[in-house]
Amino acid sequence: MSFSIGDKVSLKVPLPYLKSSDPMPMLRPPDLVSLEEFGDVIAIKSFDVVEVRFRRGSFLIPTVHLQSELKS
Repeated sequence: MSFSIGDKVSLKVPLPYLKSSDPMPMLRPPDLVSLEEFGDVIAIKSFDVVEVRFRRGSFLIPTVHLQSELKS
């Protein structure tokens, strides 16, 4: 699935850790983002990784772990 900047997304499954999108990325605990929380795609870093802004920070997340707000 491809995402565009501005899309609303949420996590499909809990992740073992989150990687911050800071200039020097750090691994963060997974409980900063819940499965019910929606975030905004703010950058596309590569074909399979996007930067998502959630309530408690911005993280680099592989697209396979994300789902769009609009479910078919």
